[in-house]
Amino acid sequence: MKTDLRVSVGAGLTALVLAAGAVGCAKGDDESPELSPAAAVAKAAKNTEDITSLSYRMKGQFPGQGSITAEAQMQLKPEMAMSMKMSMPKLAQGSYDARLVGKAMYLGGGQEMAKELDGKHWIKFDLSALGAGDLEKQLGGGASQVDKNPAAESTFLTGADDLEKVGTEKVDGVETTHYKGTVTLDQLRESLAKAKGNAATRKTQEKGLEQYEKMGIKTLKMDGWIDGDEHTKQFRMRGDSTQGPMDVTITFVDINKPVKVTAPAAADTADLAEMMKEAQQEQKQG
Repeated sequence: MKTDLRVSVGAGLTALVLAAGAVGCAKGDDESPELSPAAAVAKAAKNTEDITSLSYRMKGQFPGQGSITAEAQMQLKPEMAMSMKMSMPKLAQGSYDARLVGKAMYLGGGQEMAKELDGKHWIKFDLSALGAGDLEKQLGGGASQVDKNPAAESTFLTGADDLEKVGTEKVDGVETTHYKGTVTLDQLRESLAKAKGNAATRKTQEKGLEQYEKMGIKTLKMDGWIDGDEHTKQFRMRGDSTQGPMDVTITFVDINKPVKVTAPAAADTADLAEMMKEAQQEQKQG
């Protein structure tokens, strides 16, 4: 497998990880006026535990990869499944389709990827067989995060000491209340240590925190747009990493509507594990 393919595939996985930045939405009126900013944000964070599926759009800048745009749908319960179409012009491949089905991750790059894969359009990563360490070694940091719940990190906004209400705004025609705040990773680590909420949610929060620590981000500037049903309609995260600035916005279209994600045809898929074995055999023979 060529080096440029490894870099591009790794970036695609990292982009997928970015999906972890926010929560779902539902249409409704503005949030109850008696709620304080802290109470409103906390309520929206609590409601993420009931989300079973969602669809969303993503756009922004990611450290080391430049601009990114994506559309995705994800099933969170009873098990994780995702389908995403993403575009990253800075990278050699440019655009990808990504799917997560069971313990397998699939990345498709159209004709450009087919040139690297003997005519096949998809490459498969068996997460259970490779393990997080192998994925990160081959594809870059963050590969082990592809199966985490994207709703969990919305709760990070609740840790902001300077949390404030910006005002009311429409997002995709939906009335929302905009809140903003700044939180350090040290504050997040301390709050997670004291957390008494859902264990699964806390675990994915910790994974997200580890991702930002590896990127060298120390502070997150966060914005949340909460609708009248007390769900987050839109979410923005900004931070300075060792590879440059991160600025990503996720806008949610639907929550709790059926999501169906299927694996690509086996005949059109190259298995990374098999490719690695073949490469090792060629090295021994050489």
